[in-house]
Amino acid sequence: MITPQLIATIKAQFHINWSGQHGISHWARVYAIGMKLSRQTGANQHVVQLFSLFHDSRRFNEHLDSHHGPRGAELASQLREAHLPLLTDEEFDLLHMACCLHTQAATHENITVQTCFDADRLDLGRVGKVPDPEYLCTDAAKSEEMIAWAYQRSIQGVVPDNVLGRSILQVG
Repeated sequence: MITPQLIATIKAQFHINWSGQHGISHWARVYAIGMKLSRQTGANQHVVQLFSLFHDSRRFNEHLDSHHGPRGAELASQLREAHLPLLTDEEFDLLHMACCLHTQAATHENITVQTCFDADRLDLGRVGKVPDPEYLCTDAAKSEEMIAWAYQRSIQGVVPDNVLGRSILQVG
């Protein structure tokens, strides 16, 4: 579902440093973490993948920006017809919810939304924080092994070999 055209469209409207703390490398790690988690949680992988792309896509700064999630959800709404035609209404509603609430809600009743939250929170090493299991939603994310794996990749700035990681070289 994530195409080079969709990534280029999002990059063209991105307001902060594409390579910064909330930019494409972070999104690629959130994607990788989300895929690893979803294999254990049963979360909808399409939603988790799209969350990784949209959740920080409308940040106006690298610091406190409490409305960036809802703005990212609105961008997904604007781009849905042209770039996400195969996304079902149910999937879109989950994506929208996850983006809107990812910095405001501690958890959610839906496992896919929980997995989205955890995928983002497990990449806190990039800002010098070790993820705290108390702030994670799923048992898979709370495991010592998952936290250690995600934290090491985050502090090392690993760029995963996935559609978002590869786009760093492809999208101008």
